[in-house]
Amino acid sequence: MKITLLTHQRELDRKTNTGALALACCGELVERVVWERRNPDPALVDAVERGEAALVYPADSDNDAQLEDFNQVILIDATWQEARKIYNHSPYLKAAPKFAVSTETASSYRLRRNQPEGGLCTAECVMEILHRFGKRKAATRLGAAFESFNISPGTQPTKTN
Repeated sequence: MKITLLTHQRELDRKTNTGALALACCGELVERVVWERRNPDPALVDAVERGEAALVYPADSDNDAQLEDFNQVILIDATWQEARKIYNHSPYLKAAPKFAVSTETASSYRLRRNQPEGGLCTAECVMEILHRFGKRKAATRLGAAFESFNISPGTQPTKTN
């Protein structure tokens, strides 16, 4: 199982980016691919075309499958506005099965404005995906790092494997 963060270029320099936490805390379970409109990552496109990758995206899902049925989960790592842009300008993402991730509790992420009702930040989504796949230790590690980060943005844990 692999979670691929399809990251907007601007996120790489943002101190409020929680995708970096997931990369640091989850070892080989999480990878980052920087989104390029004109040059999509060939491996990512291929995984979608082969039916091995699903997209976590807030959209209605008519899938008979479960998120856990896929080897790879793609998560757009960007602001909500940038995420819509990435999705709208990436035909291969539109072809991927889409799944929403939600929790019983509201997002605790407080470092950015304009968060939609029920929306989760990247780290919170990764934690939910990890739980679904039974990767509880990695989810717990990420949860602890996220708690600290949410209080003191830009604090990055040491990368673990």
